[in-house]
Amino acid sequence: MPVPMEEFHYDGQPDALNTILRGERPVVIRGLVRHWPIVKAATTSDQAFASQLMALDNGSIVDALLMPPEEQGVIGYRGDADAFNFNHHRVSVTQGLQKLLQFADKEDAPGIALQSAPIATCLPGLLDDHAIPLLDEAIKPRLWLGNRVTTPAHFDEYHNIACVVCGTRRFTLFAPEQVRNLYIGPLDFAPTGAAISMARLDQPDDPRFPRLKLALAEAQDADLLPGDAIYIPPMWWHHVASMGTLNALVNYWWKHGQGAGLVPNTRLGGLLHCILLFKSLPPSERAAWRELLDHYVFSGEDPAAHIPEARRGWLGELDAEQSTKLLERIRRYL
Repeated sequence: MPVPMEEFHYDGQPDALNTILRGERPVVIRGLVRHWPIVKAATTSDQAFASQLMALDNGSIVDALLMPPEEQGVIGYRGDADAFNFNHHRVSVTQGLQKLLQFADKEDAPGIALQSAPIATCLPGLLDDHAIPLLDEAIKPRLWLGNRVTTPAHFDEYHNIACVVCGTRRFTLFAPEQVRNLYIGPLDFAPTGAAISMARLDQPDDPRFPRLKLALAEAQDADLLPGDAIYIPPMWWHHVASMGTLNALVNYWWKHGQGAGLVPNTRLGGLLHCILLFKSLPPSERAAWRELLDHYVFSGEDPAAHIPEARRGWLGELDAEQSTKLLERIRRYL
């Protein structure tokens, strides 16, 4: 079963972010945003928290999911993955909060989730006194609101610091190599944009997913209370369960290095391109391409160490000129 996650004590160290990132592991940061006004309101009551957010809402429309009660708040599929198990809506933060408060006392409440709302767009006043000293102000936060909703394991390409500001959330994380044991659903038909696990962590004996127990044996988990935060490294699978009738999270995504501005914002296209190029090849050819990719891309060794530095070209450090030439060559092959 999952083991507790590593914790980091932040007390203003100037190199705290570098220390966290160097570990390349998920880390819980207890009390990181305990001082935020909305966190203080949340510790008073759900109503106090909702009232404070509603007072800052400018009425902008955000994405929301609505699930029938029988789905138990678990985002996913219906039937043989032929449809999603929710309806998509566009509402304001205030409208979403009003619905959440309306259903707070109902046993058979539908699952409600407002997702990835840009705070600068819908609650710009929140930015004034809700910042993280660890991060550059250019990294803008997003808001996630809901009741007892579970988002199955999925990954992001970004570094992620997620702060619980109302309610309790349980994070269960899996290292990237556990992808084989998580039974990931369709890449081209994903409920929330990112491909998700089709296995439920609370049903480890489901005969359809026999390797799920292998993933759970390597998992890490943590329960976060209002004011707590978690750092999730890129590509780590994370399963997030909201435990109360009103839950809210503010998260920050960012990336390192964009290849002189020419690397696409997402690298998922590279994976999809590889599926198109290599998956249908005979086993021997796939194995050969695997060796090439490992040698030139994924191995920790420098494939150009034996080449004079001035002649390393695309195998060396990519400046703007080299990146442009490489992109032009790629286009010739398309």
